Amino acid sequence: MSTRRKFLKNAFGAGAGLALAAQRTLAPAQTAAASQLERNKDLARRYKETMNRRTPTEEFFAPGYRRTRAGLQHLANNARDQAFANPGTGLRDAIPDRVDVIEDIIADGDRVGMLWRLTGTHKGDLYGIPPTDRKIDIHEIGILRLANGKIVEGWFMADEAGLLRQLGAALPPRKDSRPIVPEPSTTGEDPDVVLKRLKSGPTASQEDRNKLIVAGSKTVPPASADRAPDYRQKRFGFQHLRDYGVAKNLAKFNITHAFPDRRDRIDTLLAEGEKVWMQFELIGTHTESLYGLAPSRKRVGVTEIGVMRIADGKWKESWYFGDELGLLLQLDILQVLRGLPASQS
Repeated sequence: MSTRRKFLKNAFGAGAGLALAAQRTLAPAQTAAASQLERNKDLARRYKETMNRRTPTEEFFAPGYRRTRAGLQHLANNARDQAFANPGTGLRDAIPDRVDVIEDIIADGDRVGMLWRLTGTHKGDLYGIPPTDRKIDIHEIGILRLANGKIVEGWFMADEAGLLRQLGAALPPRKDSRPIVPEPSTTGEDPDVVLKRLKSGPTASQEDRNKLIVAGSKTVPPASADRAPDYRQKRFGFQHLRDYGVAKNLAKFNITHAFPDRRDRIDTLLAEGEKVWMQFELIGTHTESLYGLAPSRKRVGVTEIGVMRIADGKWKESWYFGDELGLLLQLDILQVLRGLPASQS
């Protein structure tokens, strides 16, 4: 019996030794990955700080850098071929005192997500909007892809609807009286496909588990049991439309009500610690009242981003930000903004 006990003791000791050796082998790789994420975030911060100082930012970009979407995409598209004054690099001719204030940043793999507030004073022509001398304070979000210490790709989305609202302006009319309407997006993956892929991979880390929770919310609505008792939704994806509905006492006729066939598609999931960012496409047909606006029967597809915090498997916070001007253009309901008072983002 003593021989057997000695054998087991030696076996367990050997097993423990192997486990410790494996941990020692894995730890440097994990440390290197974490350090790389911090370097990526630091580069994104320095890029934004350099831009605020009005000094050249070329050093941050790789040769062949691609900007797949501009922050003020719809304003820029509708200003094309209209002989409007150029707003300048970084909009400096239109907003000479522009300062971007970073609110959140996240890194996952080779990507960095950054949320900031674009602030300043409207002093010059802004895509056909004459100077108003009004203060600007709107959200903008960027998703950057990095390689070898350089930004190789950038995707941006600003609160264009909020900007028009703050300036008390309408989308400048085109000479042909035909606004440029974005095509419904066809990007992203069905959430069931994303969920299946996530489940087939490792789920040991907090980030892996949180991605599963967030992706699963697009296959079925989040149950109240999945939310912490102090859960807060800090912003709605189409906040200005919601403000319009609340002002008319029609808040119950929201986006979910108006698009009963809604089926979102997931573009990007980023997770770090308790934070998860999800970029997705709202896809659906406007067949019911939208805050009192009659059904248009139009099919829409617009980008929305959710910034979530998950703690101990429970949703603690959600903050959503959608391409609201794109949605208004697709539904031909720009008049909604004219019915709202000027407001902060």
